Amino acid sequence: MPRTQRNDNFIDKSFTVMADIILKMLPADKKAKEAFVYYRDGMSAQADGEYAEALDNYHEALTLEEDPNDRSYILYNIGIIHASNGEHEKALEYYEEAIQLNPRMPSALNNIAVIYHFQGEKAREDGQQAEAEALYDKAAEYWKQAIRLAPNNYIEAQNWLKITGRSEIDVFF
Repeated sequence: MPRTQRNDNFIDKSFTVMADIILKMLPADKKAKEAFVYYRDGMSAQADGEYAEALDNYHEALTLEEDPNDRSYILYNIGIIHASNGEHEKALEYYEEAIQLNPRMPSALNNIAVIYHFQGEKAREDGQQAEAEALYDKAAEYWKQAIRLAPNNYIEAQNWLKITGRSEIDVFF
């Protein structure tokens, strides 16, 4: 039984009904509509913490979806799952692929920066200061790109950039 028929949550049911109505009215071909159903089911499974099911749905959506912008969001969500599972290198690959398709995706840029910052912290804890600084510099570059796209977001990152001397004048505005 499809996930959309199993939702017990009122909000999920409402979203599903609305999405189905919109989907029927959209001037999209059958393949694009089917891709959206898999994407929607993937989001629902992901929200429930059912990551394996979500990945199955997202990968199926990728086989059907042709629009680069829509594909970027599928890839982004796959990256989130891999990051949540501690698979940072896999997550980075999916985020980078999402950015290649949609360079104006600050959330993917931010998530890449978060991973590099986390890896920098680990390297610093392991006494690898040079490696840590290189990873912090990578994080800074991605955060600067994200902040350029969404200047009112990522306040903690903006503060970190200033505190560590990695910000540039007028980079945020």
